[in-house]
Amino acid sequence: MAEPEPPLSCDCFVSLPPGSQGDHVIFGKNSDCPRDEVQEVLYYPATSHPSGTMLECTYIQIPQAEHTHAVVLSRPPWLWGAEMGANDKGVWTSRVNKDRPTAQTLLWDLGLERADSAWGAVSVITGLLEQHGQGGPCREDPAPFSYHNSFLLVDRNEAWVLETAGKLWVAQKVTEGVKNISNALTIGTDISAEHTELRSVAQAQGWWSGEGEFCFNEVFKSENPPARMELAKKRHSGGTQLLQQHDGSVMAEVMMSILRDKPSGICMDSGGFRTTGSMVSILPRDPSLPCIHFLTATPDPSRSVFKPFIFSESVTPVSRVISPQYGPDDPVRKQPRFQSLVDRRHDLYKAHEGALQTMETNPDAGNALTETLRMLEGQCLTDISALLSGETPAEEELGDLFFDCVDTELKFYQ
Repeated sequence: MAEPEPPLSCDCFVSLPPGSQGDHVIFGKNSDCPRDEVQEVLYYPATSHPSGTMLECTYIQIPQAEHTHAVVLSRPPWLWGAEMGANDKGVWTSRVNKDRPTAQTLLWDLGLERADSAWGAVSVITGLLEQHGQGGPCREDPAPFSYHNSFLLVDRNEAWVLETAGKLWVAQKVTEGVKNISNALTIGTDISAEHTELRSVAQAQGWWSGEGEFCFNEVFKSENPPARMELAKKRHSGGTQLLQQHDGSVMAEVMMSILRDKPSGICMDSGGFRTTGSMVSILPRDPSLPCIHFLTATPDPSRSVFKPFIFSESVTPVSRVISPQYGPDDPVRKQPRFQSLVDRRHDLYKAHEGALQTMETNPDAGNALTETLRMLEGQCLTDISALLSGETPAEEELGDLFFDCVDTELKFYQ
């Protein structure tokens, strides 16, 4: 009998006390995209913008906010926006995809630039959603493929699940324990906030009678969901089981192990898609402690290093995880779009690509390299643990942290 096809989807996880070990909120995501798609890691400082400035996004223009927070983003370099990221106010956001066609683009990282809480990010995103809609091609390919989005938005105190359908939306507040989402609707009757016309539209379309409880994921489910959507439910179930196994003891290392889990399909490589970038964050409830964000900037977290980033007044730019820029000649900027491909690999991606080949062709050398990379990651986690226990390194050390880890990883690949 043939092995069942593994579920394909992005996965997001959060653990809030008492689900976490210690008084920390722990957040994690695997971003699953076309297997050759690169993810770069970008830092943007807090900025003030002249009144009336317009913001050029992938498919539309919108008015720029007068002030934007500092953000760190993991994103495919061909698009404006991000798969996941955080801001300097202790807000973390990510999104997953639902397989429904759309017509415009939704700009998920604007929630980070403009909000100082998870609920604030929900408000920013839903306001833009109601005004502009969402969608546009979701991969660097002329073949049509688009979807509506779900989000997991987290701060030091709470999390919000936001699920959308067109310009409509519904949100669920999470204040304790563990929660995960995948490529399927998860919000049922436990609704904390919603679009003002959500139920009236559902009733007018004949999706809901107007009587009895309103169950969002039942009312808005696809009549004939594709097989991958049913597989996403299995993946969500697998992620839930992994979280529940560690309920009460979740910390960064546990979240990393969940993102690296292959049997569940959480760490995936199948059907032309794979996990192309991963992120884990520690958001301490104590506001005097910094938030720490670990990013891989490389595919397959089981063979990547989670490297810590901390916001500071002196963040060192890391050009070696930034993809080449092609300006007006970029195929995403030309009309019609996506008629050719360019090399978007950054330096770390290229070095990691060579390391993956070594792991596959020379198991002994690959195992030795993997052990070395785990030692690097382990040292980073030890240093972060000391920081969260009260050690106060110099400001420039915090700003250099991600740069130093990327530089060390590159040296191991040489």
